[in-house]
Amino acid sequence: MTNIKVIIPAYNEADSIANVINDIPDIVDEVIVVNNNSTDATVSNAENAGATVLTEHRKGYGYACLKGMDYVANKSTKPDIIVFLDGDYSDYPEELTKIVEPIIKDDLDFVIGARVKRLREQGSMTPQQVFGNWLACFLMKLFFGARFTDLGPFRAIKYQKLLDLNMVDKTYGWTVEMQLKVLKQKMSYIEIPVNYRNRIGVSKVSGTVKGSIFAGVKILSWIFKYSFK
Repeated sequence: MTNIKVIIPAYNEADSIANVINDIPDIVDEVIVVNNNSTDATVSNAENAGATVLTEHRKGYGYACLKGMDYVANKSTKPDIIVFLDGDYSDYPEELTKIVEPIIKDDLDFVIGARVKRLREQGSMTPQQVFGNWLACFLMKLFFGARFTDLGPFRAIKYQKLLDLNMVDKTYGWTVEMQLKVLKQKMSYIEIPVNYRNRIGVSKVSGTVKGSIFAGVKILSWIFKYSFK
């Protein structure tokens, strides 16, 4: 039996978090929601939906993910697979089964849910997100021969491989750091096309000019840092 844990960073996702948790398939052993300084009912709604809720006061996507990983590391039983999923209900949590399938059946190390255009709801990704994803993936292909087409947050990885990556990014660079380290360590990976819809609420990154700029700078800095190592 494969032990799967899901980590969901969440900042003010009270209106969506229960939907996300309720749609996660029963094959998951534990859903971990990391409350990242929410000021709404995110915590109570996540707890009522059956999730384990942690709190990370330092603001940042990476900080929240690292908090979830630290919690898992201190559990007596370690998972086989970690799935990362956003709390805004833009992903389809029920598609988790096809995200983990290549790891379980084909022994791959890492899977990304790719938000391909034909499966995206209109308006679900901003023009700056689309361009940023294209540019980051183009540079990873140029420098590393990568086959990535997306930096999608819906992703699964073998737990031990995740530890081997020694993740450190605290904010916007978390997804691209993971993909760069997968490439550098020559781990096996694949993208699986997933559906993507308009999120509930306003994006904390792409929904603001400041967030978009900071995210773009962080992503590019990670790519160039690894390109010249």
